[in-house]
Amino acid sequence: MSVAVISFSIFAASQVGTPGPANMALLATGARFGFKAALPFVAGVALGKQLIIWPIGFGLMELANAVPEVFAALKWISAAYIFWLAWKVANLRLAPGNGDDAQPPGFKAGLWVHPLNPKAWAMIVAGFTNFVTPATSALQATTSIAICLLAAQAVFHPIWTYAGDRIARTVAGKPAEKYLMRTLAALTVASVLYVVL
Repeated sequence: MSVAVISFSIFAASQVGTPGPANMALLATGARFGFKAALPFVAGVALGKQLIIWPIGFGLMELANAVPEVFAALKWISAAYIFWLAWKVANLRLAPGNGDDAQPPGFKAGLWVHPLNPKAWAMIVAGFTNFVTPATSALQATTSIAICLLAAQAVFHPIWTYAGDRIARTVAGKPAEKYLMRTLAALTVASVLYVVL
């Protein structure tokens, strides 16, 4: 009848902080247009995840109460997908973005990043299936997951936007890049294993 908030917060930080479609979009936007011009896009990306957290939360928690076996299966399926993403992160190599004269994407463009992002869906499903006990109310579970993810996004999305292009230019193609990506992937796997096992 609870949410493992601390464990989920670590998991959320490892997921929101690691490279993925959203962070690559933020990195590229910050690199091409600068931090200030990218802020509406950053806000849209952060709030866009809320558009899928709430429907998933209420639907999954109802499903967990009605059919616990499906809940357990989703737990392992989502964990497996996160492990696969971690493997991809470990082998990902950064590349600095390049500028052009186009207009920066705005708030509305940012809103669609997470609803169209498979990593976001898997992260949210993993959050509900791995960090929430089945007897927890949908409102409590969804509110906890939503707040933890929004807090992680408030920290990491601006970092990727502001410093992403500097990180890419500094680390890309150097030995440190490989170790950085492997460390991020290991943190992702460890946070899921802690709860699943």
